[in-house]
Amino acid sequence: MSVENIKKIGVIGAGQMGRGIAHVSALAGYDVHLLDSNADALAVALDTIKSYMDRQVEKGKAEQADVDAALPRISIGSEMSAFSDADLVIEAATEDEEVKKAILQDLCPVLKPEAIIASNTSSISITRLAAKTDRPGQFVGMHFMNPVPAMELVEMIRGIATNEETFKTVSALAVKMGKTPVPAEDFPAFIVNRMLMPMINEAVYTLYEGVGTVAAIDNAMRMGAHHPMGPLQLADFIGLDTCLAVMNVLHDGLADSKYRPCPLLVKYVEAGWLGKKTGKGFYDYSGDEPVPTR
Repeated sequence: MSVENIKKIGVIGAGQMGRGIAHVSALAGYDVHLLDSNADALAVALDTIKSYMDRQVEKGKAEQADVDAALPRISIGSEMSAFSDADLVIEAATEDEEVKKAILQDLCPVLKPEAIIASNTSSISITRLAAKTDRPGQFVGMHFMNPVPAMELVEMIRGIATNEETFKTVSALAVKMGKTPVPAEDFPAFIVNRMLMPMINEAVYTLYEGVGTVAAIDNAMRMGAHHPMGPLQLADFIGLDTCLAVMNVLHDGLADSKYRPCPLLVKYVEAGWLGKKTGKGFYDYSGDEPVPTR
């Protein structure tokens, strides 16, 4: 399948990544079906997409006519059967390998033979995920960055069985979405998270060991390294559960103690303090301004 043959895109998962992928897909001119088992999540996703598109118009980053055309292209639902005519389905569910494998096994029977599957996993082996499908040659990693509408990069990961046509087609699709595809090998966490997550984990260790407070650590990296956002605030935006999942993949996959997740990160996740999406993480987001929780 060539990129010209892609007309309808399916997206599985209405969280911050899934709705962002649906957003850029619709704005690029594709019909999009966004699937989630949670009806409330789907409603929130549509509202969020509209609000973000409106902000893009206000900032001159999108034309009103393009937004008016894009929003009706997005449909929502909870049945896999809606993907029967999809040309590409992007899995953007939670960063849990068993959950993803179960979704893929439910998805494959409804797809037409030529349909491509992409996973937005940020760390899990594309080869292992592809092996759970009926089309490993038509399976590829397509790791968007968060927030999807604003970030230019898409990591393109080829599994051992991914065929060249699939890789080229989905890379070309990323360009049509206004992104820059960068190829990455199928090793734990790929490129960005292989470097970014250990830095975040080390920032949590710095907090855990009392070297600095949340505010001190984040201010130090913003002002001392000119990072636009401190590592602990960034972890909150990513989701602490996702950070922990990636560190576990690194630790398990590379068998190196330097990737051991910080016990404090584990504790926050156990408490349900997952960051901005739950209202509390390294910062409390219940007020007008985020307040450090430590």
